[in-house]
Amino acid sequence: MVDAGGMNGERERRAILADIAALGPTLPGCIIERRTRCQTSGCRCRAEPPELHGPYLTWTHRENGRQVTRTVDPELAERLRPLIDNDRRLRQLVAELELLTVTEIAAERSLPVPPGPKRSKNA
Repeated sequence: MVDAGGMNGERERRAILADIAALGPTLPGCIIERRTRCQTSGCRCRAEPPELHGPYLTWTHRENGRQVTRTVDPELAERLRPLIDNDRRLRQLVAELELLTVTEIAAERSLPVPPGPKRSKNA
């Protein structure tokens, strides 16, 4: 294991890992509110100004490298939002952990440290 840059580096690593452990379930993607226009020529969505149909809530994410969009009802969207927030937080924490490791290696080898995410105070 790389020297943790003293106790501060090890303490920070433990704090990040504790934050990751406390996250709970995660779900990638985002919830988007969409409004659409239909194909009916006399519809209000074709007027000037248009009154689009919707709002329709959709969950967009990747499956096997492809973007997938699913329409979800408002109740499901509210259940998915905290899971999506957890996923974003997980990605941020992993980036911080990677930066900490790069910083430790750079300090050990006297290499320049690349800029990276700052440790946020919110959990």
